[in-house]
Amino acid sequence: MNPNAWIPFSDALRRFAAGDAAGAASAAHQAAAADPSSLLAPAAAAYLDRVATYGKESVYVTGEAFGAFIRSGGNVPLYQAVSAALRDAYTGYAAIDLLDIGVGDGLALLPALTPNVRRVDLVEPSPALLVRVTEALEVRALPYHAFVGTLQAFTAASHTAWTIAQATFSLQSIPPVQRREALAWLRGHTERLLIAEFDVPDLGTGLDPLWAAHCAERYELGLAEYAGDGGLVAQGFLMPVFFGYFDPTAARTNYEQPIGAWDDDLRAAGFSQVAWRHLYDYWWAPCYLLDARA
Repeated sequence: MNPNAWIPFSDALRRFAAGDAAGAASAAHQAAAADPSSLLAPAAAAYLDRVATYGKESVYVTGEAFGAFIRSGGNVPLYQAVSAALRDAYTGYAAIDLLDIGVGDGLALLPALTPNVRRVDLVEPSPALLVRVTEALEVRALPYHAFVGTLQAFTAASHTAWTIAQATFSLQSIPPVQRREALAWLRGHTERLLIAEFDVPDLGTGLDPLWAAHCAERYELGLAEYAGDGGLVAQGFLMPVFFGYFDPTAARTNYEQPIGAWDDDLRAAGFSQVAWRHLYDYWWAPCYLLDARA
């Protein structure tokens, strides 16, 4: 977004944060007119028009839009890279008892499974997503146990130990203090912990200028990956998520951080060996796999 457009666009963010959706929409339209090459400014203007008319709740993330998002664009090579890295990690074991934290519908897990995985325990708050992955495991005749709930609730109820525990883009949703407690619990219940996460820079939050400019820059890239779907992903998923970063009334849903901070948290939890390697340059941030051992 060029500087002439950034001035009204940053004003749109401020107005949105203050609850002035109509004013935010007007400013976003000014930004779109000032930079015809921008994908973010017109997408934001369209989204804010709807918020001004219908309110935030009626234009939030939709299941159809999220499904289109997660299974197209950069998510395809991203999850291919993650699954391949997990599959590589399973080699060298005669048999594996596996814990998958925040498994979703198995997008990362299922392609990674190898014949030496003899049992899988699943943790997932969404029953609908969990049903999809358990049905796939039943077709494979792979023994499993599914827990519907958060990792925090799971740790309070489970005393099992696993060869490998893994979490793909799920631990970011846990507040830092609780996450450090969960990592310490995992240190006592697994030989090896694999975490796929994004290397998100620490640039502040909300309307902090560096953070706002960074989000805008990255979302220009993200929107380009879905430019041909008629706005389904942009309006049904990406714009609601983008503006969630600037909505002081919305509950925070993720706590991303630099990969170095993940490394620090793992070592503080008692993992003595922590390695990480780059998997894929995703539009939001580079993805890494952290490999932590006792």
